[in-house]
Amino acid sequence: MKSRKAALILGINASHHGSACLLRGGRLVCAIQEERLSRCKRDRIYGASPSRAVQYCLDACGIGPGDLDMVVWSTPRPVNSAGQDIGANPQLQIGRFGTPVVYLSHHLGHAVSAIAMSGEREAAVLVVDGVGSPVEDLVPPHRTAIREAAGEETISLYTALDGVITPLEKYTTGGAKWFEPSGFGMPKFASLGGMYGAVAAQIFGHVSEAGKVMGLAPFGQVSIPPEDFYSVEDGLFRFSSTVPERFAFQGAWPLHQRLYADLARSVQNALEEALLLIVRRLSRLSGQKVLCYAGGVALNGTANERILREGGFNRVYIPAAAEDSGVAIGAAFYGHWLLAGYSAGSKVSSDQCGRPYGAWEVAAAIEEVPVVSVPTPAGSSIYRETARRLTAGQFGGWFEGGSELGPRALGQRSIVADPRRIETKAELNSRIKQREAFRPFAPAILEEHAPEWFDFEGTDPHSPLMLRVVAFKPEKAALVPAVSHVDNSGRLQTVSAGTAPSFYRLIAAFRDETGIPLLLNTSFNGPGEPIVETPADALWGMLACGLDFVVVEHRMIERKAGVFTLLDLTPTILADAATQDGELELLDAMNGIRNGHAILERLKQRGWEKRITAECLCVRMARLRAQNRICFKGW
Repeated sequence: MKSRKAALILGINASHHGSACLLRGGRLVCAIQEERLSRCKRDRIYGASPSRAVQYCLDACGIGPGDLDMVVWSTPRPVNSAGQDIGANPQLQIGRFGTPVVYLSHHLGHAVSAIAMSGEREAAVLVVDGVGSPVEDLVPPHRTAIREAAGEETISLYTALDGVITPLEKYTTGGAKWFEPSGFGMPKFASLGGMYGAVAAQIFGHVSEAGKVMGLAPFGQVSIPPEDFYSVEDGLFRFSSTVPERFAFQGAWPLHQRLYADLARSVQNALEEALLLIVRRLSRLSGQKVLCYAGGVALNGTANERILREGGFNRVYIPAAAEDSGVAIGAAFYGHWLLAGYSAGSKVSSDQCGRPYGAWEVAAAIEEVPVVSVPTPAGSSIYRETARRLTAGQFGGWFEGGSELGPRALGQRSIVADPRRIETKAELNSRIKQREAFRPFAPAILEEHAPEWFDFEGTDPHSPLMLRVVAFKPEKAALVPAVSHVDNSGRLQTVSAGTAPSFYRLIAAFRDETGIPLLLNTSFNGPGEPIVETPADALWGMLACGLDFVVVEHRMIERKAGVFTLLDLTPTILADAATQDGELELLDAMNGIRNGHAILERLKQRGWEKRITAECLCVRMARLRAQNRICFKGW
């Protein structure tokens, strides 16, 4: 009979940023977001429906649903809402196997993920996001900590000791909607995450574009004081409609650039001031010196830096998957603690939650994808060859080991480039990432060199998970203009040989070539696409984004001469090609005259705007080729 300490626990985050995590004996086997497999950004998981992420975890461990000792799931939606009956999930077959099922509220899932990954036995724990579980879905100890018993949780203050997480205070929406679109202009809001999301929606057209607001903020000035966003009454936040009423008009970026830069800076300032109030309150209430912090708001590196320096805690730990995908990790650990009892783990300073891919899978991807070649540089290591190409101005993909669960690429699924060239930032933003020109890129630096380059002002000079924004030393910023933001800051990743040996060796090779111990690092994905997961994703990503090469598990792969992306090629339908459902219009566009770029434009003109992207079209064309239904002229 299997020991409880060897139990297999599946954790599921059934929401947007849907994710799954599998533990074996308290050790993380793998965890992944649904979007990485479906290739649909921010893809959801529903409790009652099969999930690619769940199957990925089961397959990675070589088990079936009947082998699971417990399933723990969490959702910010009401437990009884449509599509969330996990007992009806045909993939898990809960009834057939008699698998125990436990529900975990959303903020508690965040809290467990933060403390479990921190390696701390005892700490204060803070969760701040847009919205969590409704009050009625909270268990009594957590419901009694609510300051205002209505709506959904938005801020949670806890203490944790040996796996017991005790709520100190909980803040809710108070019955209002956390994010309420008005139909015209800025939405109203009832949480800190909702406040930031409302500004994102006004400037960039979607609540989920918070990262863009953070990047734009240094270009502006504080023109709106925090009290126009909220007031604080007896420790409770009261959110105002003053700012939404001031922006009761439509017109997304790049319109109103000066006005919107000031709005971004103002909401960033309001968020920082609110978080410092909360963190200092938690410090007083808990008496702890260690803070573990999670929730979507915890991805704001600028605010995190102020918390670290001004919040009153000696140490601050934020998990890599601080947003909703990390709830699956929290759910899995919660189940393990229920079955086997609490045991403190080690601090996790890396994010390599996906499964590794073998040499045969890389070879299969190379065989599958046309117009790529595998050069064999003579007398040069893969690290030295990659560094040489980067110093020559090329852009490369770096694919190594298990993928990251969180939203930051940390060297497993990265695009890398030379940070010394002023042109690098503009070219990456315009041509490869196809995004706004103001967006910054991260510096990934050898850990031992970080104090020489960044002004830590006496704080711990480590940022392995890219969750801090730190100022460059004045004399250093000008040396790396591609990763120094307008305010001379960088969203810093410190890279050690112990936690990221392959990425460390790449940066060291670049240092040996240039004397600069850091690289530009950004996520390996195209516009509107999730980060790549598989070797084939990486090759299609190279062709779709126009990268010069990718390194996949130490194999250098590049485009064949004369091909910039797969869209440069002209597909032709073969005479005996059969048409399947939904393909008639796509095949009709492939008339043997249009190349991929022209086909993409034609499909968008015909209403495919939300259904087709460059990467998606590349994949669909390659699939048709693999089925011998099309060929590419000249290849």
